[in-house]
Amino acid sequence: MKCGFVSLVGRPNVGKSSLLNSILKMKLAITSNVSGTTRNIIQGIYNDDDSQIVFVDTPGIHKPNNKLGNLMNKKAYNNTEGVDVILFLIDISKGFGKGDQFILDKIKDKNLPIFLLLNKIDLVKNKEKLLADINYLKSLHDFTEIIPISAKKNDNVDILISCLKKELPDSEKIYSEEDLTNVSTRFIMAEFVREKVLELTREEIPHTVTCYVENYEEDSKVVHIQVLIVVDRDNIKKIIIGKGGAMLKEIGTRARKDMEEFLGKQVFLETYVKTLKNWRDQEKYLLELGLKEDDE
Repeated sequence: MKCGFVSLVGRPNVGKSSLLNSILKMKLAITSNVSGTTRNIIQGIYNDDDSQIVFVDTPGIHKPNNKLGNLMNKKAYNNTEGVDVILFLIDISKGFGKGDQFILDKIKDKNLPIFLLLNKIDLVKNKEKLLADINYLKSLHDFTEIIPISAKKNDNVDILISCLKKELPDSEKIYSEEDLTNVSTRFIMAEFVREKVLELTREEIPHTVTCYVENYEEDSKVVHIQVLIVVDRDNIKKIIIGKGGAMLKEIGTRARKDMEEFLGKQVFLETYVKTLKNWRDQEKYLLELGLKEDDE
């Protein structure tokens, strides 16, 4: 049995969460076209007949401009320690940039197998240029594997799994087959709401919004969930509520659909919005919202 831990690293918006969802064949990590969507460390557990692979989805590494940004980078760097393989994702449709080189410089001396994953190959029309890019990337580091993939279309994900098994140790399973992730159901429900906020309010940067489950009650047929949407400015609060509450209603409708698919039950969802000024720089809010541990 091949078992081990695999860390996904890369710049914001290169498709780490999409790849995790594609591997697990379920929606676990939220995705959006806005950079910096993933904040917390999310583990997704993959099982098949001869392996168990614990994938660690990390926040995109970026230049931080507040305490939350620093915390996200710290989480990402820390989760390249103690793993068996690093998956380094780049958006090949945009090429290899300074931000990618910055991350490579951080991870290349860790004495671990590093797979370079060229994500979004479905967006690359010039295949000759793709081959030229691959030859250039080979010169940057002795990568264990270079694999073109499309997380969105599930292209070459099976090849990735096969290659990973070659690098993982022989071991007993780390988790039971019933375990899917390390994060709570409450966390996943809050993230579904945050994803819909990002989908519907694209002009706003994601770090100005977070979501928190204030109440979660479940019986045999129905789940009652109350989600607080936290913003740091009143004008963003107005955008999220919308005219006559229309935007907030649409956010709730879309989020509830994902919740019901994940839980397999009817969901009664209540959402409301609160302004907490400068919450991204205040430790007490980061603690309350589950974004910071007491000992960090």
